[in-house]
Amino acid sequence: MSDFVVPSPDNPPPATPHKRRVRYPGKNPRRFEDKYKEHDPQRYAGTVAKVIASGKTPAGTHRPILVAEILAALAPEPGELAVDCTLGYGGHAREILGRLQPGGRLLGLDADPVELPKTEARLRAAGFGPEIFTAVRSNFAGLPRALAGLNLAGADCVLADLGVSSMQLDDPSRGFSVKFDGPLDMRMNPQRGAPASALLQKISSAALEQLLQENADEPRARVLADALAGKTFATTKALATAVRDAVPRLGKDDVDVTVRRVFQALRIAVNDEFSALDTLLRHLPSCLNPGGRVAILTFHSGEDRRVKKAFEAGLRDGFYADIAHEVIRPSPEERRDNPRSTPAKLRWARKVGG
Repeated sequence: MSDFVVPSPDNPPPATPHKRRVRYPGKNPRRFEDKYKEHDPQRYAGTVAKVIASGKTPAGTHRPILVAEILAALAPEPGELAVDCTLGYGGHAREILGRLQPGGRLLGLDADPVELPKTEARLRAAGFGPEIFTAVRSNFAGLPRALAGLNLAGADCVLADLGVSSMQLDDPSRGFSVKFDGPLDMRMNPQRGAPASALLQKISSAALEQLLQENADEPRARVLADALAGKTFATTKALATAVRDAVPRLGKDDVDVTVRRVFQALRIAVNDEFSALDTLLRHLPSCLNPGGRVAILTFHSGEDRRVKKAFEAGLRDGFYADIAHEVIRPSPEERRDNPRSTPAKLRWARKVGG
């Protein structure tokens, strides 16, 4: 005879045992995974506000940079079509979407299969339905294909923020962070390509030296390449330690900068970022409607040089009617409130016609 009892008001099912949150040592959580309040900003708005007020970015989020300046450059209007080529957390997209209504539409591209569904859900919850916001998993080099796939001839506004989002930087499991230990990965799309650890195992010293120079303007590229090329580093901490050991005479601040440059150079190589940027810049004029505007936010000289030269060439060849002749940087107030904005450089261009 079975002991199964059908639940009823007189025989309610047993309550699920309460699971206590895992405790962390100390007063405040330090590990990314333990910052449960920052990961739930709707419930713990006060805690998130305190983190932002201290000049930091809450775990699992991202603070958009140069928002007012980007909106001024793009000048989105109701009824227009905009594309955010690097959707990220959706901060820029949300501001642009508000200015496209009524009747406008935004296409958001992002190669990250981990963060894209979260951002799409976040924007849907904010009231932006599929008729005005479409998310596509693609990097920015895929802009022409994304437009064609939706039978769109061109866009009125295009934004590309080339920085790595804080969600990726701060999550140790993604392998971008110099602060927290994690697998040495650095892939924007973890489902494609090889991680940074594999790149270092296979690369020659000469090739790594060139990579460090081209991708990060690293002045000690030769010494670092000899120390790192062909070696096995399973974790971000192991690589950071090896970089510090290779330049023992540098002061702490200079060493920290060197570590960040090495990580930057490897990230660019792993994700083939320069090739993707060159492809985007080459196709931009044909992806813009007459009078269309483009704004590109860069974070190091290698990116900025490419954008500057492409815009200058487009102006000279008659594709663009006007371009930013001087780079736009964050204000002192923004740099103080959000230190991650410090290296940002913004350039814009406007296509002829319209």
